[in-house]
Amino acid sequence: MAIEEPKFNLALKDGAFELRDYAATVVAEVTVTGTQDEASRHGFSLLAGYIFGGNTTRQKIAMTAPVTKIPKGQTIAMTAPVTQIGAAGEWLVRFTMPARYRLEDLPLPRGTDVTLRALPPARLAVLRFSGLAGEAKVAGATARLLVWMAARGLVRAGPAQMSRYNPPWTPWFLRRNEVMIPIAPA
Repeated sequence: MAIEEPKFNLALKDGAFELRDYAATVVAEVTVTGTQDEASRHGFSLLAGYIFGGNTTRQKIAMTAPVTKIPKGQTIAMTAPVTQIGAAGEWLVRFTMPARYRLEDLPLPRGTDVTLRALPPARLAVLRFSGLAGEAKVAGATARLLVWMAARGLVRAGPAQMSRYNPPWTPWFLRRNEVMIPIAPA
């Protein structure tokens, strides 16, 4: 059985770079602190608890991909690079809910860690890469994506997002990762 991914329309493909238009989605998200890897593990655990029945109706919700991680608490000029490097940063870790759910259809989380939110449609610049997604590799991919965006006159509308698509038991050389940056409307 394939894991559901958010649907998008491909607006532009340029080698490894893409410009994608995503429809509105519903997400479950949690804010965690620590390094990139610590935040991934802790955030994933909290969100998995929610979808595996840690909610007011004990309902199980199908796992989707990707798991997305976004640095929080940064105020950076729109022209400065955003990287995901920091020893004790704050991160937003997010699961996209299956497309069949509207915000009002989802059971409420138990506790206060997990938040449900509807996201509006968005255009994202994307760079896909394989392998492990350590801080240096993510920073390099983010920098390459920003250079590509600048060459095309694309203005970002928020911080870079790191998305991972595979379960942890996937061999490192088969893993699919993406750096995504929201684009401001033209």
